[in-house]
Amino acid sequence: MPISRRDALKLGGVSLLAGAGASALAACDSWETSGAAAPGGKADYTVRIATGRVELAPDTIVSTTTYNGQFPGPLLRFKEGRPVVVDVHNDTGVPELLHWHGQFVPAEVDGASEEGTPFIPAHGMRRLSFTPGPAGFRFYHTHVAARGDLARSTYTGQAGPVYIEPKADPGAYDQEVFLTLKEFEPSLSQGGDTAQNFLAGSPVADLKSDGEKAMAESLARGLPHGYEVGYRAFSINGRKLGHGEPIKVKAGQRVLFHILNASATEIRSLALPGHTFKVVALDGNPVPRRADVPVLWIGTAERVSALVEMNHPGVWVLGDLSDDDRNAGMGTVVEYAGRSGSPKWIAPPAFRWDYRAFAHSGATTRQPDHTIDLLIEKQNAADKGYNIWTLNGVPFNMDFDEPVMDVVRGKRYRLRFRNATDDIHPLHLHRHTFEVTHIAGTSTHGLRKDVVMLGGYQALAFDFTADQPGLSLFHCHQQLHMDYGFMVLLRCT
Repeated sequence: MPISRRDALKLGGVSLLAGAGASALAACDSWETSGAAAPGGKADYTVRIATGRVELAPDTIVSTTTYNGQFPGPLLRFKEGRPVVVDVHNDTGVPELLHWHGQFVPAEVDGASEEGTPFIPAHGMRRLSFTPGPAGFRFYHTHVAARGDLARSTYTGQAGPVYIEPKADPGAYDQEVFLTLKEFEPSLSQGGDTAQNFLAGSPVADLKSDGEKAMAESLARGLPHGYEVGYRAFSINGRKLGHGEPIKVKAGQRVLFHILNASATEIRSLALPGHTFKVVALDGNPVPRRADVPVLWIGTAERVSALVEMNHPGVWVLGDLSDDDRNAGMGTVVEYAGRSGSPKWIAPPAFRWDYRAFAHSGATTRQPDHTIDLLIEKQNAADKGYNIWTLNGVPFNMDFDEPVMDVVRGKRYRLRFRNATDDIHPLHLHRHTFEVTHIAGTSTHGLRKDVVMLGGYQALAFDFTADQPGLSLFHCHQQLHMDYGFMVLLRCT
């Protein structure tokens, strides 16, 4: 069936680098069906996309789109290197996409139409066959555009955790807990930007000067601040604080928390009074240096795996630092055996999130074959009140799926970002894991991720090897940003 393309930004422009539209497809095992039996027999997993109602609390029931009638979607546990078959049924009246975030899968399976992934037709299905990898904590979510429709894409309940069991797992913990953080009931506003000063690092003087000048000129022309998204309901594992089953622990246990920020737009924090988190993996990848922190800060689409020593008996709130968001539901209860009473919240001391704590210091010994510089800028309220986001002056054009940057298979590339906006951008590269090589003014190596937060008016660099043939999408994972220009395609040949 024909699929209509999304609304274009209609601003024209030229490619960041010489390149053509996205036409090449990577080879893969996948089938699209129209109700007929798919080849290969019964699938290992079935995912159904459908609209329904989710009860966050007795007084907060939201209508949204979910996987298998629940939020979060079911935890999918794969074995590293063991092929799987997944049937994805779309019971809604609009085409959908399912993205396997953080996995090395062919472009036609990955779940981004810009790469050439076919849509899952309305009232149809696709059968997907792939080999899960790499090992670790990944997730799956929708990847359609939302633009101004807050009932579409990652504003919905279409998100679920994936854990790919490593071939060798030491299992040095007593209990494993998966938590998915998510807001519901979004709305648009045109207020000023919220201060986001929890990231380590200082603004780069010329980036701050240029960004503030551009905003001042926009406001002087009578434009309002561009649209932002706020939320009324907050949840962990689909329940508001005080309305789900507590996490039950025993004194002396080591609990491994796998935490996913499934927000469309928000950066989340978590603290557990009287306890610290030993971060062991970020985005499913073991960190070079395990570090104890009092607070977790998790960018949109990031995952944190952290061990907590249960050594402070009581009944506690594991929750967001924001009093408003926590009181509106962004929290859950941790209850020690033999303890009862109302759960307690104690705010932790001030803390700045610093990726350098988990990385090796100093420059990597592996030098890139090529370096690409990318300047991030914002055109305030430039599209009917929505901000336009550009890379080297060019927004992504959804009609033509460009700009496209050509990369050579097997070569190592360094992407260097300069952020001339005061927004934090969670940067995501599909179908690859990258190594953070410069952050907060410091050279680092060893920290491997698929999403990394770039601070306002800051600079950052990461390296990746172009080892996935075909098209791979790079974008900011903040839904409003990617819908309005903050994307580019990499074409590996």
